[in-house]
Amino acid sequence: MQKNHKGVTMKERPLLLINFKAYTEATGAKAVKLAKICETIARKKTQVKIILAVQTADLHRVSNAVSLDVYSQHLDPIPPGAFTGMISAYSAREAGAKGVILNHSEHQLSQEHLERACYEAKRYGLRTVVCTGTLKNAHELAALSPDFLAIEPPELIGGTLSVSEAHPDLISKAVDILQRKHVGVLVGAGIHSGPDVRKAIELGAQGVLVSSHIVKAANPRQVLLSWLEQL
Repeated sequence: MQKNHKGVTMKERPLLLINFKAYTEATGAKAVKLAKICETIARKKTQVKIILAVQTADLHRVSNAVSLDVYSQHLDPIPPGAFTGMISAYSAREAGAKGVILNHSEHQLSQEHLERACYEAKRYGLRTVVCTGTLKNAHELAALSPDFLAIEPPELIGGTLSVSEAHPDLISKAVDILQRKHVGVLVGAGIHSGPDVRKAIELGAQGVLVSSHIVKAANPRQVLLSWLEQL
């Protein structure tokens, strides 16, 4: 069994972290609707833990509407105070966030800002998922002791070729490096099927980070069920 940076045993259940991004299909009332679909499926398919990452404006409404853990898609490296237009870890927690995604390829941070954002997240009890596109970066970012590192080769994000298919060796190498540092591994980029998820788990990852193939699906419920039935 894996342990997180605090030495606490991690759950064996694979994680499915669904990033709502800023898609219209997952904004406002539609974000709540999609979250409830995910919650209903999570209650039936208890072998997988589903987590939702939503826009800041939707954190409060979504976290109040469902029992699933809800994560912020970003935090700024600031404490509470005079910082207009920025997102503090404190405000995210107060809005209902249980964790945060940091350094996504669509919102990258400098090393200094990332270190400070991780510090603020941990200070307010938020779990941290730090994204990276390379093994070299993964090795360096593990020093921040995030709960998870999400490996996402940027060239595959939003595409139809998954990291499980294109770079299975990347997953297995990341697992080998990060398990020794007690950091969980998530994989993303192009994940579009149940077999993609299953392959990532078989290679040692704790779960996957997914987005458009669920959020923008004509029938997200059907797609999500079909994925989980293959795990």
